[in-house]
Amino acid sequence: MAASCYQNFLKLCEEWPVDKTKRGRDLGAYQWERVAHAFREGENTQIAEPEACDQLYESLVLLHSNYYKHKYPRPRDTSFSGLSLEEYKLVLSTDTLEEFKEMNKGVWKELQEKFAPKDP
Repeated sequence: MAASCYQNFLKLCEEWPVDKTKRGRDLGAYQWERVAHAFREGENTQIAEPEACDQLYESLVLLHSNYYKHKYPRPRDTSFSGLSLEEYKLVLSTDTLEEFKEMNKGVWKELQEKFAPKDP
């Protein structure tokens, strides 16, 4: 039982894309970490609650297959802001969010950081 569950999760992780632009915030990378943590002993791992494991796997399969996207289609591919999918990906990338953090710092904070003594 544990071996087939482990193989199913591995297959799902391999199919789920990892977005390199979302370092530390990507669902695909998070799944790899969770599977590695949950199945430390690989196929020999003992599963305490096999039903819960199967239910989690089925839920992730539904998300991965876009089941809900097809079941509840959107009338238009726009949002309230009017941005496209590619523009959202750019805005939500880790690098862009870090740039926004730097822009939102107050002038006083920037001056403090600029002229603060540097520790060796």
